[in-house]
Amino acid sequence: MAGVDGTYDCVVKSPLGDQKMTLTVKSDGGTFTGDVSGAMGSMAVNGTVDGNTVAWKQSVSVPMPMTLDCEGTVDGDTLVGSVGAGAFGSFPMSGTRTA
Repeated sequence: MAGVDGTYDCVVKSPLGDQKMTLTVKSDGGTFTGDVSGAMGSMAVNGTVDGNTVAWKQSVSVPMPMTLDCEGTVDGDTLVGSVGAGAFGSFPMSGTRTA
């Protein structure tokens, strides 16, 4: 298993309250495939891997359609990063590897 691979239970601290999601990562060199699921649904994601940092974009439709820019750094079983929501700013994200 690569250093970033796994399933993470994450929380994004947004103005709409804590947004919980599950992120799965399966790396292959400088890229990864996986999925994100939570209260707003589930979707496949493709992203990049740079050392112990993963980054991806995901589309949401609630509360309005937008593309989120997500990035997190893995340290052991902890993921810490941020979710950028364009003009709405950036929100902290944290997670724990569960598998």
